[in-house]
Amino acid sequence: MSDKERMPSVDFSKLKQSDLNFIKLVEKQNRERVEKLKRIRRNNNITGAIIGCGVLGIYFYSMYAVRQERFLDDFDEPIKIVEKQ
Repeated sequence: MSDKERMPSVDFSKLKQSDLNFIKLVEKQNRERVEKLKRIRRNNNITGAIIGCGVLGIYFYSMYAVRQERFLDDFDEPIKIVEKQ
């Protein structure tokens, strides 16, 4: 960035006390807003991870349950009995 694109530095000694107090108030509010957004993002990530684990758990349980169904694989045809008359 060139010097023309940068914002000039503020000389705080030229500002009134009321301006300094307002700047501090705005900075405090901004910090609180950022902390709230970080907390919301963390909670959203935790919720997403829990939902994702639930979905993967259901998927893998379904695959495991379907794989266990082998009773039809060992099915032998019944022996035909022919009765003599």
